Amino acid sequence: MKLDGEQLLLRLFLGESDRSQGVPLYEALVQKARADGLAGATVLRGIEGFGGASRIHRASILRLSEDLPIVVEIVDEPAKVERFLAEVEPWIADGLATLERVRVVLYRSGGAARGGEG
Repeated sequence: MKLDGEQLLLRLFLGESDRSQGVPLYEALVQKARADGLAGATVLRGIEGFGGASRIHRASILRLSEDLPIVVEIVDEPAKVERFLAEVEPWIADGLATLERVRVVLYRSGGAARGGEG
């Protein structure tokens, strides 16, 4: 897959405990992105944050289970990202979605670096 130039970045801000059909929501989103043929998805786990309810969620040694902030990032062609967002939007009961224009300068997969050390 070739991906360069002006593209779209989707960021989904969720909670670690959010679910979709019994699985973590972030996992369901990544699986759908892969099935839909999107260029890739990354899940980031935050150590502290708050959302619309203004309740602080933070990592703590004293707690066993957390509801830490999760961010799912996806970059691809605008039409593919917008179609994906329209399909998954009903899955998100609480959260935030943002879209940003980005310029992809490098996207490679399945091979060694070119022109580097040999």
